[in-house]
Amino acid sequence: MSDRELPADYFAKMYAAQSDPWDFESRWYEQRKYALSVAMLPKPRYRRAFEPGCSIGVLTEKLSERCDSVLATDIVPTALESARARLTGHDSEFRLWALGDDWSDETFDLVVISEVGYYLTFEKLIEAMLQVVEHLEPGGTLLCAHWRHVVPEYPQNGDAVHSAVRQTPGLAQFASYQDEDVLIDVFVKGPPSPPSVARSEGLIQ
Repeated sequence: MSDRELPADYFAKMYAAQSDPWDFESRWYEQRKYALSVAMLPKPRYRRAFEPGCSIGVLTEKLSERCDSVLATDIVPTALESARARLTGHDSEFRLWALGDDWSDETFDLVVISEVGYYLTFEKLIEAMLQVVEHLEPGGTLLCAHWRHVVPEYPQNGDAVHSAVRQTPGLAQFASYQDEDVLIDVFVKGPPSPPSVARSEGLIQ
């Protein structure tokens, strides 16, 4: 864990060199992670989702299949243009915004923090997560998914991010998946602790 922040032009340089710098469209790691993430959501449908750091919108598109509307943000205009084009015909909105910036008064029943938490220092991540909880509706879902391996340029790794999120007041953990590469956690704004999917559907008492 480091207090060193990424250079201001880090992402601009990445997208200037390649339109999909992390190969979101083609890598099996990404496709598998997206499938796991969406499958772990406890509700079949959401009213309004928020996805900061949407990049070119590959995950955004999958979220839109489960959500009435999606607000997605990024700090690179060209990435937002690609995401907007991908989501043509979907009820989606795109803004130039970064996790850690000031929030509007909007609330959401789903917030997705996927592969962006480790770009923040520990202190800024804690502040951002408090804002997430404030803008997450009661009973709303928080999905977090992050690469576990160390990237020298990043202030944190995925395990450190999820450790911080798990300690955020107001969140009850619903589900977790972990392998050597990725960590995925699902939380519900509580208390009380959320019921299982089977219990919520009356399959068990």
